[in-house]
Amino acid sequence: MLRAFLGSLVLGIAVAPLAQADADLVGIGTVPGSASDLSGLTGKQTDGTPHDQFGGISALAYTGRDHEYVLVSDRGPKDGASDFACRVHRAEIRITPGASLPITVRLKATTLLSNESGRRLVGSAASFHLTDPAKALRFDPEGISLGRTGTIYLSDEYGPMICEFDAEGKRLRSLPVPKHFRPAIYGKNPVDELPPKNAVGRMPNRGLEGLAISPDGKKLYGLMQSPLLQDGGLDAAGNRSGMNCRLLELDAATGKTREFVYVLDSPANGLNEILAINDREFLVIERDGLPGSEARFKKIVRIDLANATDVSGIANLPVGELPPSIIPVKKAAFIDLLAPKFKIAGPNCPEKFEGLAFGPELPNGKRSLIVAADNDFVREQPVRFYAFEIDADDLMGFRRPEASKR
Repeated sequence: MLRAFLGSLVLGIAVAPLAQADADLVGIGTVPGSASDLSGLTGKQTDGTPHDQFGGISALAYTGRDHEYVLVSDRGPKDGASDFACRVHRAEIRITPGASLPITVRLKATTLLSNESGRRLVGSAASFHLTDPAKALRFDPEGISLGRTGTIYLSDEYGPMICEFDAEGKRLRSLPVPKHFRPAIYGKNPVDELPPKNAVGRMPNRGLEGLAISPDGKKLYGLMQSPLLQDGGLDAAGNRSGMNCRLLELDAATGKTREFVYVLDSPANGLNEILAINDREFLVIERDGLPGSEARFKKIVRIDLANATDVSGIANLPVGELPPSIIPVKKAAFIDLLAPKFKIAGPNCPEKFEGLAFGPELPNGKRSLIVAADNDFVREQPVRFYAFEIDADDLMGFRRPEASKR
């Protein structure tokens, strides 16, 4: 449905009002949970999972070339208890509306990740450094974006960190994430990183979950899954209570940062991905942690940074309602993944929708959007890729990033 243009010109960008999209589900592409990747690894991890098992897809990014995407697996099975070798994949995800198989997924390559010295990065929580995450071998990649020169940016949930890698998987640098995003003391068990040992920084396993890059490739946007400890992330009983998550803007060249507030619909929710529409508008996954028929909230939300307050200098955000002096990002539901029309809700609904990427324009002129679900390396559970088509007028102001030069 073509909507009348009700947008405005702000900073030279024509934008539509924040409203729910006229989206359709084209289809669902799957890869068996028992499938092997192309890492060439043999044998089994410490938990018994094959070293070359494909899965745990936490993010993806479109390369801008044909139907090629870069995918990243997270830290591996068993929540950091395995010696999983961290890796990224290249895959062809082809969307053909109306075909008997509307989405096909073909793995093309797997690249293992290493630090600046060439040592392999692993998902094991035990491979930590007491005070400096950049010196640790443990790594939990949760967000991915492509640089314009062919490099790959990954957000690490353990640090939290934002790191740049070359095309061969070697880390080139760790970008300067503000100190107050990090705990003062690290440990191999979550309890070792909680109060009273730490009073500031990310909560365990709830760090930089999403990563976006601006269309010009100059700025990165790291999204925290939950409020920081100092922002009321946990109450006295250890329950999640905070509503105000920080969104970090980082200039890739200068290291200059700004921070904005995203207000959750519920403290039970978390944020899992962020994707740029243009220089100031983004799509964000906000969801609960409930699987199957228990799921109640799985939404793609459109946000706008215009007029949002930079809270870099505010040490502690309130647990609940913000004061008038702090303006959060504007947000509105864009796609409700549990809407009856999509037939995703029900016993097979994934718990973890985690990846988000625009793909090529479709033959009918609509824009494609792929949502990836993390199967947590469960062999009986397929890796799923949901492809949506969206009217162009629902993405007014859309700017596609330039293809990387690789």
